[in-house]
Amino acid sequence: MYLTLKALSALLSYPGADLQAARYEIARALLTDRRLTSGLRHDLLPLLDALGNDDLLDLQEGFVGLFDRSRSLSLNLFEHVHGESRARGSAMVDLVETYRAAGFEPATEELPDHLPVLLEFLAHRPEAEARETLADAAHIFEVLAQRLEKRDSPYAGVFRALLHLAGETADAATVETLLAQPEDDPDDLEALDAVWAETQVTFGPDPNAGCPQVRDMLARMDNPTNPAPAVPAAAE
Repeated sequence: MYLTLKALSALLSYPGADLQAARYEIARALLTDRRLTSGLRHDLLPLLDALGNDDLLDLQEGFVGLFDRSRSLSLNLFEHVHGESRARGSAMVDLVETYRAAGFEPATEELPDHLPVLLEFLAHRPEAEARETLADAAHIFEVLAQRLEKRDSPYAGVFRALLHLAGETADAATVETLLAQPEDDPDDLEALDAVWAETQVTFGPDPNAGCPQVRDMLARMDNPTNPAPAVPAAAE
């Protein structure tokens, strides 16, 4: 699963010239992995084609519009559960410690719960552990897949692939709860500025913080009792 998770991590990263240059290796890793069904591999083709054929600036603008200007599509997993609460900061500290205990130091400015970072980490873990961790986030993957499908975005295929690799069906009630949250409008820049100006995640000592296995930490996401706040959106 090493190459597959690294390839999916790459597809969810901000598009750059280096990503375009690696598109053949990414496609080879995904389209030859028999863990993925033929249908799932087919669903990844539009994104792979766009990576090879679309103008880089258009790819970057599309990525930012989806994932950076819309909290309801955030690639930071804890965003969908804890929002900007202190609970998210505590979970983030635990996740960093989990990475470091495994000898993994992310070489990125992204937050530790950023999905491409987590996938890069899981690519180096035993397959059973990787599947269990993905299963803990199944409900978030399902929500993101549905929201992206509603937008006819080829990125939806990545989350369908992650769900399949997890071998887990997302809990319907949890998915319904998350989908019931109003989605923010990426074109309403004033509202988005107000949302992002909210209290930031607080990092600091936690008397209960330790170094649990990443699966135990991510299991907190199974009960989204405090979903991320979102600004009301205009009807799509």
